[in-house]
Amino acid sequence: WKKLYFAHHWPVTVCKMNANDCHDPPKYWTIHGLWPDRAEDCNRTWHFNVTEIKDLMSDMRHYWPDVLHSSLNRTQFWKHEWEKHGTCAATLEVLNSQKKYFGKALELYQHVDLNSCLLKAGIKPSSSYYKMTAIKEALTRFYGVTPKIQCLPPEEGENAQTIGQIEFCFTKELQLINCTALKGESNSMQAHLKLEAEELSVCNDTLPTYYPSEVQ
Repeated sequence: WKKLYFAHHWPVTVCKMNANDCHDPPKYWTIHGLWPDRAEDCNRTWHFNVTEIKDLMSDMRHYWPDVLHSSLNRTQFWKHEWEKHGTCAATLEVLNSQKKYFGKALELYQHVDLNSCLLKAGIKPSSSYYKMTAIKEALTRFYGVTPKIQCLPPEEGENAQTIGQIEFCFTKELQLINCTALKGESNSMQAHLKLEAEELSVCNDTLPTYYPSEVQ
């Protein structure tokens, strides 16, 4: 694989997408995952062991919660992320154990600090709409790279999309890079993200964009 996608999702939108026992989702962007492009289930024998990340537990619950299931002792989400993506990312020395993989993702989360970047740009959950181009420009100005922003398409009879996920791309040296497709990059990652985030797709630049503060 060539680069990592570091995905943050907006819990309110995630709750809106699925029939689930979402109660009271966090009102801040949380981690969805750290995904190598073009890699999946790399080492099926390397099973998830929650005791390896026990020191990270309070941060994990706060910044990387299983938004869809409110019970705090669920580790299913992390197990899935490790087995599907972590075992692939582990070809990098800085990510070659569960502790390093989850720990590094938490570090990147603090480093990217998406929540405060959006606030500084005056972009906060609201009942009025945003222009997608304004959100993109703010992020690009702040980070110097273009992230990938995904939305829930408008429901029938609506004309606005709902922001759901923001992904930052990193090189193998963990430097931020643009998320635009590299030449010759296959579309398999696209298909893969479809499965990952049921109905999210790349946001439409021209549609009004809703950044909801609570699950409707």
